[in-house]
Amino acid sequence: MAGDDLIIGVDEAGRGPLAGPVVASAVLLCKPCPEGLDDSKKLTAKRRGVLEAEIRKSCAFGIGVVDVEDIDRLNIFGATMLAMTLAVEQLCSVIVREPDQVLIDGNMTPIGRREEWRWPARAIVGGDGIEPCISAASIIAKEYRDRVMCEAAERHPHYGWERNKGYGTRDHMAALQEHGPTSLHRRSFAPVAQLLLL
Repeated sequence: MAGDDLIIGVDEAGRGPLAGPVVASAVLLCKPCPEGLDDSKKLTAKRRGVLEAEIRKSCAFGIGVVDVEDIDRLNIFGATMLAMTLAVEQLCSVIVREPDQVLIDGNMTPIGRREEWRWPARAIVGGDGIEPCISAASIIAKEYRDRVMCEAAERHPHYGWERNKGYGTRDHMAALQEHGPTSLHRRSFAPVAQLLLL
């Protein structure tokens, strides 16, 4: 790749939870890029918040959100591919240029999986800890989704989403059994689907 190639990073947050959307972000890093970028899961919440603010202030980014209805319709893999596509499309509308390369965390890309996907892409396993642009995308996606789940927790206070962000923790599972699923629960996920059969 040439030194002036436009390279963006993509990552998602929220593939595993029982509730809430899956969120992807695409980031074009600025120069100089924020220092200390890393996989969002390895950063403290405080450090993530600081880095998110820096990324949002000085870098171009796009966010793709796919809600529970589409997760249940497409399955979580298909929904993740859609979220990534939406994030890159939004970023391209901001930078008004097509990227030369899209680096994606994981082992799959949307190439051949979403007809709207039109960019050269490369999957990198563990990319959120290797490529700074993917690290930045992981931070934006996680912080955005965490806020969504904290706001949802105010409307649905029984499930502890402000703490577990929709993951199937013991307190979340106990609340599901007691109160049943909300409109934000993924009915295609086994723990929720099994409850609906009872």
